[in-house]
Amino acid sequence: MDETYHFDPIDREQVRMLRQLTPGQRIRRLLDARELAVGLHRGRLRRRYRDLSPREINLKVLEELAHAERARSRP
Repeated sequence: MDETYHFDPIDREQVRMLRQLTPGQRIRRLLDARELAVGLHRGRLRRRYRDLSPREINLKVLEELAHAERARSRP
């Protein structure tokens, strides 16, 4: 079985809508999506490590991001 990830099909309507945005609006969308993703990670870590402070949770988020980046850059 091929476990290689393949991109989802292009949502042409979504692309059309994004093309109508200014560059600043596109960046805002990107930042909003990033904020959502990090918030979801933070929430998961808060549930798992209930005794950690917000600072420690943020450090855990950074650790996970660094780990993911290292794993992704391996051949």
